[in-house]
Amino acid sequence: MSQIKGPAIFLAQFMGDEPPFNNLPNITAWAKSLGYLGVQLPAFDGRVMDVKKAAESKTYCDELKGQTNGLAITELASHLFGQLVAVHPAYDEMFNVFAPAELHTDPKARTEWAVQQMKYVIQASANLGLTVSPTFSGALLWPFIYPWPQRPAGLVEEGFKELAARWKPIFDTAEQYGVDLAYELHPGEDLYDGATFEMFLEAMGNHPRCAINYDPSHFILQCLDHVGFIDVYGDRIKAFHVKDAEFRPSAKAGVYGGYLGWQQRPGRFRSLGDGQVDFKQVFTRLTAAGYNSWAVLEWECCYKDSAQGAAEGAPFIASHLIDVPKKAFDDFAGAASDAARNHRILGI
Repeated sequence: MSQIKGPAIFLAQFMGDEPPFNNLPNITAWAKSLGYLGVQLPAFDGRVMDVKKAAESKTYCDELKGQTNGLAITELASHLFGQLVAVHPAYDEMFNVFAPAELHTDPKARTEWAVQQMKYVIQASANLGLTVSPTFSGALLWPFIYPWPQRPAGLVEEGFKELAARWKPIFDTAEQYGVDLAYELHPGEDLYDGATFEMFLEAMGNHPRCAINYDPSHFILQCLDHVGFIDVYGDRIKAFHVKDAEFRPSAKAGVYGGYLGWQQRPGRFRSLGDGQVDFKQVFTRLTAAGYNSWAVLEWECCYKDSAQGAAEGAPFIASHLIDVPKKAFDDFAGAASDAARNHRILGI
């Protein structure tokens, strides 16, 4: 049996108002027909679940499980709630779309609402028997990513101090219910690479519930070593989005993208196998690191239709799952421990 479980699919990008994408029974029947064994639910989408009700009622959670056509619920994704825990004023209007209309003119109340929604996700996860929620960190520092004009001394430290203060009550709830918060390290968030994750982790006092949702596509777009990342942070990786990307710089644009559309910019998300992620090594290094949770397709591609991407995703993931060996390949050669024999071989 494979150490990593899968294939599973994140439903957020596929939800719609028409069947089979309009509710949990319909969309899971569709996912099952494609060969998926699990589904990651967007806790922020009312078409699949009522997160407050799930937090308050284990019976409701049992009913949710009964609507998945036998597929496992792998995690409750909380990205859009996490996004609103911290929003720089420059992005208020654009991120208001993720919050109730009555909060659009009150950033403080919006943050309080987002913190409460995150607590609901944690409680709902516990009611479903889940132990991790992939999420976003939100951002106070993102407008200052490039150091010009020169950043004032202490600005970054103050930003992470404030971010940690906003997340602390959420982590208190996470600790109470035994649920890890796995940050997707994503441009636009204050946690977007290994260095920023470490800054936040330090600000959180190395909290044991502070984890990573590994998504190599965002590292391709940053020209970051997406395989080596696993070797460094493997013990913190608690969730895995299987998403591909490519970075093809030109004479016109590079990492920053030149304000171009997704098809024209050098960094592009692609369907599985169409980009530059070294998935053979990714699955190998995750297996070596002891990762034993789900491999979840997150589909985003600027060229290929979502239906084709989803259909190709299940067999792609399945083909990369690794059955961990029950014995070493060279056991037949006989290397049992024998102290006296070792001394003779060494001539001592």
